[in-house]
Amino acid sequence: MMGSWMILFRRWRSGFLLFRPAALALVVVLAAFGVALGSGLPGGASAALALQVTVAESAFVPLAAQPASAVFLAKAAPSQPQGLPALPARSGALEPATPVPAWVSLEGRRVIEIRSAAGAQTPELLARRATQDLRLLAESTVAPEQLQVRELPPYTMIGLVGDDGRFNPRLAVDDRAAAAFGLSREELATQYRDQLRGAIRQFRSSHTPLSWLRGTALALLVLAIYLLWIRGQNWLNLQLAARIDRLARQGGLGLRLGGSQVLDSQQGQEALQLLRRLGHWSFLLLISYLLVPLLLGLFPPTQVIAEGLRSHLLQVVERLLNGLFGAIPSLLTIALILVFTRLVMQACSAWFLAIERGRLQFPGFYPEWARPTGRLMSAAILTAGLVIAYPYVPGSGSKVFQGAGLFVGVLAALGSSAVATNVISGLMLIYTRAFQEGDRVEINGVVGLVQDRDLLVTRIQTPRDELVSIPNATVITSAIVNFSFSRREIQRPVAIATTVTIGYDVPWRQVQTLLLQAARSTEGIAPDPEPLVLQTSLNDFHISYELNAHVLEVDAYRETLSALLAAIQDSFAAADVEIMSPGYHAIRDGNARTVPPPP
Repeated sequence: MMGSWMILFRRWRSGFLLFRPAALALVVVLAAFGVALGSGLPGGASAALALQVTVAESAFVPLAAQPASAVFLAKAAPSQPQGLPALPARSGALEPATPVPAWVSLEGRRVIEIRSAAGAQTPELLARRATQDLRLLAESTVAPEQLQVRELPPYTMIGLVGDDGRFNPRLAVDDRAAAAFGLSREELATQYRDQLRGAIRQFRSSHTPLSWLRGTALALLVLAIYLLWIRGQNWLNLQLAARIDRLARQGGLGLRLGGSQVLDSQQGQEALQLLRRLGHWSFLLLISYLLVPLLLGLFPPTQVIAEGLRSHLLQVVERLLNGLFGAIPSLLTIALILVFTRLVMQACSAWFLAIERGRLQFPGFYPEWARPTGRLMSAAILTAGLVIAYPYVPGSGSKVFQGAGLFVGVLAALGSSAVATNVISGLMLIYTRAFQEGDRVEINGVVGLVQDRDLLVTRIQTPRDELVSIPNATVITSAIVNFSFSRREIQRPVAIATTVTIGYDVPWRQVQTLLLQAARSTEGIAPDPEPLVLQTSLNDFHISYELNAHVLEVDAYRETLSALLAAIQDSFAAADVEIMSPGYHAIRDGNARTVPPPP
């Protein structure tokens, strides 16, 4: 068997030798044939009998359902057949109070059950010696019909009738054994005799040269079918691999969930190819495993081994099916809980969507709170559903689940501090209405549109199409300038301001006129409220003029400011006024003063 698995492993590593499975099957057949030959020899009898299976299978009616007390009596007899040794005599000691049943078997198949033994022998010892005696009897030339039943009170004896007509008792049935069956001694002894005759006949019929030839022919036929199966499975495997590659080249293996790309085409191809290889080799190993008991069952000496392998496989399948059918009520309960949870989440989402769109209104609850609050409620409902469904998960009380829960708890404890800080900060930003998605803001020196606002981070798209992610813990501690708030909340446009410095030699009324003229000529400046010019300071050599104007579209804030600055330059250039801040070193020696003439 080790060689067969090594062959499979090497074929898996190479992938191009097509006939390695044929070699595997040949090795299995040769091994089965060798085991059968070894077990068929006299020296191999004990090897076949070493496997004690729990399946009673023979050509006669088993006595497994009818426990009895049987005693082998070894008495010297002149007509004892050649090669059949007598068992030593035992005294009639009392049986143990609680007998342990044992079986007399032939080639691993149960024939007679022994519940008690006369004398000092245990049922196990008696059954073992009787098994050896039955094996020798089956291999001898004694006819099964020579097994007869005779009354020798207080026992009913089962023994051999020799050629000279003398009776050699081999098995004694007493009243206690018959009472255990609810039968008479003669009826129970007759059943025992029939059991032994049937076992001997089956043993001899299965050990003829014809049965060996038939088993060999069937083994070769099974081997041929196995090779054809492997070739067909290899062909299907190659076709499936080529099909997956074609779909991957066409881009049809991507996976999207909820509008999000979970797997691209290449990743889907790799996942499907991995599943294909696992399925191919798993199925091939399963077929190879099923081939072993099938081949061993074709040869009489190894049929018990085949029965053991088949029974082991059936037990595994039975446990799996029992576990599956036993888990059906729990799985149905989980399904009902999840379906109900899903319905409640959908109802919650629809309710908050109506609030967001204005179809439902509650005093003090703003529409922009609806979406994040709905997400929080959905998460809470989902968590509650999972907690309720967890006890119904098969194996939820096992050590594996407990270890996984402990591991998740440790990870949550290690990362909970930073996560909790950002989550709390995100909730504060939501319910303080500092900004909304789509607002133009300036946070921590970053100016742009709010692209996304999560519980952990806030993402801002800059005018250069850069996406900046700022942790909410940083956002909550920074000054937030919201350029979209006034238009949305108080229905007034946001203002832009620019400052120019002009010398004292230019009249301030002319400067104010030129600035207002530039503001009114700029596209994107709102006519209402009207632009406003403020003199913010009288400096040593110049005056600071601040022009305030309101923009129509806050999204075009930068473009409007740039157009306003260009209009100011054009307006001053047309009036032949220099935009500069002069510096003076005045000497009062008759030089001209910079005081403008009176209006």
